[in-house]
Amino acid sequence: MTADCIRVRGARQNNLKGLDLDLPLNELIVVTGVSGSGKSSLAFDTVYSEGQRRYVETFSPYARQFLDRMDKPLVDSIDGIPPAIAIDQTNPVRTSRSTVGTMTEINDHLKLLFARAAELYCRHCGQRVRKDEPAAIFRKLGQVFGDQGPRVAITFTVPIPENFSRDEIERYLAAQGYTRIHATRARHLEVVQDRVRYGETNRARIVEALEVSLERGRGRVAVRDLEQDGRIFHFSSLLHCAQCDIHYSEPTPNNFSFNSPLGACAECRGFGRTMGVDPRLVVPDENKTLAQGAIR
Repeated sequence: MTADCIRVRGARQNNLKGLDLDLPLNELIVVTGVSGSGKSSLAFDTVYSEGQRRYVETFSPYARQFLDRMDKPLVDSIDGIPPAIAIDQTNPVRTSRSTVGTMTEINDHLKLLFARAAELYCRHCGQRVRKDEPAAIFRKLGQVFGDQGPRVAITFTVPIPENFSRDEIERYLAAQGYTRIHATRARHLEVVQDRVRYGETNRARIVEALEVSLERGRGRVAVRDLEQDGRIFHFSSLLHCAQCDIHYSEPTPNNFSFNSPLGACAECRGFGRTMGVDPRLVVPDENKTLAQGAIR
């Protein structure tokens, strides 16, 4: 039972008279009663006080010297109590952005958790966006092609700078050994890094070609199937959805904070409410002219 509830036995704090009760965990519990019945004595002076006291006792003696001394409440025993946090209703709220999470500083830990452990999904196609590494790309291709796949072309895209022509970029690439170059879209060239048959025997060659393509293609690479209708598989070593061509920035704690311009809602600015004008209340009858409205 101690794992499922907090067992309070013989609580005698303030005006409590040997109270015994079990408080179930993971549930919302409301303590009610007339004035002077011991609600605060039970919730704050007994349960919260003992939970906080035991939590502080886990600190090192050096850390405890900076904290206020916490007396043990008058109770025979309390079992199964976890660390506790109390929010007093008399605490002043200085801004409408203040919440239980900000006042207890739990929100700071949640921001770090989301920034480090959250998974990113593309806002357009809904696919998971993650950084692809050459070895991981090889394994993903194996899930499509099997152990022995078709001949593939590993390519990367090079943008043409405004002050250069296409011929100048092609001559520059040809000097580096690239002869298979195709125009894809405006001011961009698709360069073939290697053409090879997919398979475990060519693993080292394919992984090396992927590494070079990711480096020269600014973190993006494409693998074209040369035998089955020219299927193209896009990959990226950045937080970039290769299918939708949408780039995402690295997450930071401020992205998940309504107190920061980076994470706050653009409409309510993190306050949770907006002010506006309802046209239906300003003009209740759209069929009337301004003159007809003035006559009324």
